Amino acid sequence: MFSLETFTLEVKTTSGTDILDLTAMVAAEVEQTGVAEGLLTLFISGSTAALTTIEYESGVVNDLREAIHRLFPREIPYEHDRRWGDGNGYSHVRAAFLKPSLSIPIAGGRLLLGTWQQIVLLDFDNRPRQRSIQGQVMGTRPTNG
Repeated sequence: MFSLETFTLEVKTTSGTDILDLTAMVAAEVEQTGVAEGLLTLFISGSTAALTTIEYESGVVNDLREAIHRLFPREIPYEHDRRWGDGNGYSHVRAAFLKPSLSIPIAGGRLLLGTWQQIVLLDFDNRPRQRSIQGQVMGTRPTNG
Protein backbone atom coordinates (compact mmCIF):
# COMPACT_ATOMS: atom_id res chain seq x y z
CA MET A 1 0.00 0.00 0.00
CA PHE A 2 1.36 3.45 -0.97
CA SER A 3 1.86 5.90 1.87
CA LEU A 4 2.71 9.59 2.14
CA GLU A 5 3.63 10.75 5.64
CA THR A 6 4.80 14.18 6.80
CA PHE A 7 6.59 15.15 10.01
CA THR A 8 8.31 18.18 11.52
CA LEU A 9 11.46 18.26 13.66
CA GLU A 10 12.11 21.27 15.89
CA VAL A 11 15.72 22.09 16.79
CA LYS A 12 17.23 24.98 18.77
CA THR A 13 20.54 26.37 17.56
CA THR A 14 23.12 28.88 18.83
CA SER A 15 24.74 31.89 17.21
CA GLY A 16 27.75 29.94 15.90
CA THR A 17 28.08 27.68 12.90
CA ASP A 18 26.12 24.82 14.43
CA ILE A 19 26.49 21.37 12.89
CA LEU A 20 23.95 19.08 14.55
CA ASP A 21 23.38 15.36 14.05
CA LEU A 22 19.71 14.70 13.21
CA THR A 23 20.10 11.02 12.23
CA ALA A 24 18.47 9.38 15.26
CA MET A 25 15.52 11.79 15.25
CA VAL A 26 14.94 11.32 11.52
CA ALA A 27 15.31 7.53 11.67
CA ALA A 28 12.74 7.36 14.48
CA GLU A 29 10.26 9.38 12.42
CA VAL A 30 10.80 7.18 9.36
CA GLU A 31 10.31 4.04 11.45
CA GLN A 32 6.99 5.38 12.79
CA THR A 33 5.63 5.74 9.25
CA GLY A 34 5.91 2.01 8.62
CA VAL A 35 7.23 2.64 5.10
CA ALA A 36 9.38 -0.28 3.97
CA GLU A 37 10.49 0.90 0.51
CA GLY A 38 10.52 4.53 -0.55
CA LEU A 39 12.12 7.93 -0.28
CA LEU A 40 12.63 10.47 2.49
CA THR A 41 12.85 14.15 1.63
CA LEU A 42 13.99 16.66 4.25
CA PHE A 43 13.69 20.43 3.88
CA ILE A 44 14.69 23.24 6.20
CA SER A 45 12.76 26.50 5.98
CA GLY A 46 14.87 29.62 6.12
CA SER A 47 17.70 31.10 4.11
CA THR A 48 20.55 30.77 6.63
CA ALA A 49 20.64 27.00 7.22
CA ALA A 50 21.29 23.85 5.19
CA LEU A 51 21.11 20.06 5.33
CA THR A 52 23.76 17.56 4.28
CA THR A 53 25.39 14.28 5.28
CA ILE A 54 28.84 13.72 6.80
CA GLU A 55 30.62 11.36 9.14
CA TYR A 56 29.59 13.00 12.39
CA GLU A 57 32.77 12.85 14.44
CA SER A 58 34.60 15.80 15.95
CA GLY A 59 37.47 15.81 13.45
CA VAL A 60 35.24 15.88 10.37
CA VAL A 61 32.81 18.33 11.99
CA ASN A 62 35.68 20.72 12.76
CA ASP A 63 37.19 20.22 9.28
CA LEU A 64 33.83 21.01 7.68
CA ARG A 65 33.32 24.11 9.84
CA GLU A 66 36.82 25.38 8.92
CA ALA A 67 36.37 24.61 5.20
CA ILE A 68 33.09 26.55 5.17
CA HIS A 69 34.82 29.48 6.86
CA ARG A 70 37.66 29.43 4.30
CA LEU A 71 35.21 29.34 1.38
CA PHE A 72 32.71 31.86 2.79
CA PRO A 73 34.46 34.03 5.40
CA ARG A 74 32.36 35.94 7.91
CA GLU A 75 34.78 38.89 7.97
CA ILE A 76 34.53 40.09 4.36
CA PRO A 77 31.98 42.72 3.26
CA TYR A 78 28.59 41.49 2.03
CA GLU A 79 26.04 43.62 0.18
CA HIS A 80 23.29 42.10 2.31
CA ASP A 81 24.94 43.50 5.45
CA ARG A 82 25.25 46.97 3.93
CA ARG A 83 21.60 46.93 2.96
CA TRP A 84 20.07 45.41 6.11
CA GLY A 85 22.74 45.88 8.78
CA ASP A 86 22.11 42.48 10.34
CA GLY A 87 25.62 41.08 9.81
CA ASN A 88 24.55 37.69 8.49
CA GLY A 89 25.25 38.04 4.77
CA TYR A 90 27.82 35.27 5.03
CA SER A 91 25.17 32.89 6.43
CA HIS A 92 22.87 33.42 3.44
CA VAL A 93 25.71 32.68 1.01
CA ARG A 94 26.79 29.56 2.93
CA ALA A 95 23.24 28.20 3.01
CA ALA A 96 22.71 28.87 -0.71
CA PHE A 97 25.77 26.80 -1.61
CA LEU A 98 25.02 23.91 0.77
CA LYS A 99 21.24 23.75 -0.02
CA PRO A 100 18.10 23.39 2.12
CA SER A 101 17.02 19.87 1.18
CA LEU A 102 18.15 16.28 1.17
CA SER A 103 16.73 13.03 -0.22
CA ILE A 104 17.54 9.58 1.18
CA PRO A 105 16.25 6.22 -0.09
CA ILE A 106 14.49 3.82 2.27
CA ALA A 107 14.81 0.04 1.93
CA GLY A 108 13.73 -2.61 4.39
CA GLY A 109 12.25 0.16 6.54
CA ARG A 110 15.67 1.76 7.04
CA LEU A 111 17.43 4.83 5.70
CA LEU A 112 20.10 3.79 3.18
CA LEU A 113 22.88 5.79 4.81
CA GLY A 114 26.46 4.60 4.61
CA THR A 115 28.17 3.12 7.66
CA TRP A 116 29.79 6.42 8.61
CA GLN A 117 27.15 8.77 7.16
CA GLN A 118 24.86 10.89 9.29
CA ILE A 119 22.24 13.53 8.50
CA VAL A 120 23.25 16.98 9.72
CA LEU A 121 21.75 20.43 10.07
CA LEU A 122 24.11 23.33 9.46
CA ASP A 123 22.90 26.61 10.94
CA PHE A 124 24.99 29.59 9.92
CA ASP A 125 23.00 32.47 11.38
CA ASN A 126 24.58 34.92 13.80
CA ARG A 127 21.83 34.53 16.41
CA PRO A 128 20.12 31.60 18.11
CA ARG A 129 17.24 30.14 16.12
CA GLN A 130 14.38 27.69 16.46
CA ARG A 131 14.63 25.62 13.28
CA SER A 132 11.86 23.57 11.70
CA ILE A 133 12.84 20.70 9.45
CA GLN A 134 10.04 19.26 7.34
CA GLY A 135 10.20 15.60 6.46
CA GLN A 136 8.15 13.71 3.94
CA VAL A 137 8.24 9.93 3.51
CA MET A 138 6.80 8.43 0.33
CA GLY A 139 6.68 4.74 -0.32
CA THR A 140 5.06 1.42 0.27
CA ARG A 141 4.11 -0.32 3.48
CA PRO A 142 4.07 -4.08 3.76
CA THR A 143 0.66 -5.58 3.09
CA ASN A 144 -0.75 -8.35 5.21
CA GLY A 145 -2.51 -11.07 3.49
